[in-house]
Amino acid sequence: MKNCIFTFVALLVFGITNAQDTKIGNDNGQTDQGKWLIEVNTGFGTPAGSNTGFDYSSTDGDSVYNIGAEAGYFVIDDLALKVGLGYGGINSDLYDTHIFSYKIGAKYYIASMIPVQVDYSGATIKDVDADPSYLGIQAGYAIFLGSNVSIEPGIRYNLSLNDNYTEKDTFQLNVGFALHF
Repeated sequence: MKNCIFTFVALLVFGITNAQDTKIGNDNGQTDQGKWLIEVNTGFGTPAGSNTGFDYSSTDGDSVYNIGAEAGYFVIDDLALKVGLGYGGINSDLYDTHIFSYKIGAKYYIASMIPVQVDYSGATIKDVDADPSYLGIQAGYAIFLGSNVSIEPGIRYNLSLNDNYTEKDTFQLNVGFALHF
């Protein structure tokens, strides 16, 4: 599986270095150099220990919640450097804790409409000895709704960088909502 991830990263780097200068689907310049990106994601299958999106679930009186967002700056056309923060917790009869999550990475829009992201994410969990960290790879499709808003459904794979953390590699589905300005 790790060979597959390294092959994907190599293809991503190749695609970025050989991308065409022409813009196909983005005439408004939402991903042009100097623009900003504010993004909020919903994640299905998000690791509980590393979440910079919105999430809430409750089962039999136990609840897991998170609130977060990501921001990016386009350093060149179609390539944004991003950071993200999240805060959440787990509340149950046996367990009550708070989680602070963080993310740093790069997001590239192939042909200005196919976002591909590579990032490092992690968390600090109150009263837990081993904090999780992940290498994340995701891809999707940007649906631009005018000049300032996009919806970005996609898929993501989180490769666990901790051998001693209970939640290992995870696969998830995302729906991202982004503001471009």
